[in-house]
Amino acid sequence: MLLNYLQPGRLEAGCDEAGRGCLAGSVFAAAVILPPDFQHTDLNDSKQLSEKKRYVLRPIIEQEALAWAVGIVTPEEIDRINILNASFLAMHRAIDQLTVKPEHLLIDGNRFTPYPSIQHTAIVKGDSKYLSIAAASILAKTYRDDYMHDLAILHPQYHWEENKGYPTRAHRIAIQQFGITPYHRKTFTLLPQQLTLDL
Repeated sequence: MLLNYLQPGRLEAGCDEAGRGCLAGSVFAAAVILPPDFQHTDLNDSKQLSEKKRYVLRPIIEQEALAWAVGIVTPEEIDRINILNASFLAMHRAIDQLTVKPEHLLIDGNRFTPYPSIQHTAIVKGDSKYLSIAAASILAKTYRDDYMHDLAILHPQYHWEENKGYPTRAHRIAIQQFGITPYHRKTFTLLPQQLTLDL
């Protein structure tokens, strides 16, 4: 069973990102502050849930949360500052937009760039331990999936509606066949070493 908070009586925001391992598209992050008594039997790490269940939970999270926000970092920014820093920046941008200021941040993972004036705790696999991080993972994942569906309409040959920009075989074959788009991350290994690609 997931925990409501790390420390009772403290206003905590859970933070998580989506799209870190993709070859294309922005990285998204969400920050969520849940009421201390929030419970939902289906809320879990977004990777453990079906797509349908994630979209059922999203409006529930948005309605019940004390505050929530989504931050985005573009492929151009990812190429400039690297994906790890981009993930942290996306979280910072989500936290920036919260209408309620949290007293502490619960970060999914083992590292984080400190956010000004708010202490944090990094928690490995936090999305399977704390409700607020699980909620953030669902928002980050569903908003990023919506974005990739929109991009798939513009560039159907890459099958982004299915692979969401991740390095599937179909995605790599499409890169080999059609080249890259402005949405591809040029600093990533877009093709295996045996296949060359002119950037």
